[in-house]
Amino acid sequence: MNQQLVVALNKQLANWNVLYTKLHNYHWYVTGPEFFTLHEKFEEYYNEAGSYIDEVAERILTIKGKPIATLKEYLETATIEESNGQESAVEMVDTLVRDFQQVVADSRKIIEAAEDSQDQPTADLFIVMKTSLEKHIWMLNAFNKR
Repeated sequence: MNQQLVVALNKQLANWNVLYTKLHNYHWYVTGPEFFTLHEKFEEYYNEAGSYIDEVAERILTIKGKPIATLKEYLETATIEESNGQESAVEMVDTLVRDFQQVVADSRKIIEAAEDSQDQPTADLFIVMKTSLEKHIWMLNAFNKR
């Protein structure tokens, strides 16, 4: 078992759990002219986050690590912050872009570490996640015209 890789995977697990909750918050509380578009998009994203949570935790178990599994551990480990509950629709989108960029940056490190450890399944998992998030970032920036 590569302990450094397990630590990095647990950080991603924590970030995805914070994102999962944040995306629900945004889904429930988005208002304004963008409501219908963003309400549906945030649901798509939290469903994706839910699948990643399970895949990352199961990957940690597969490589003989121990996934963190409490809200306290997620909040202590995550580098992504919870929603403050006061964001406008534009701020929600901007925050998700930054959060997704953080996860992409961390994914690059995991891919490299996994490949160095001859752990192609972990690298492949994070290549797929990174690819999806890069597209989300592009689309969210286009939505906010950035």
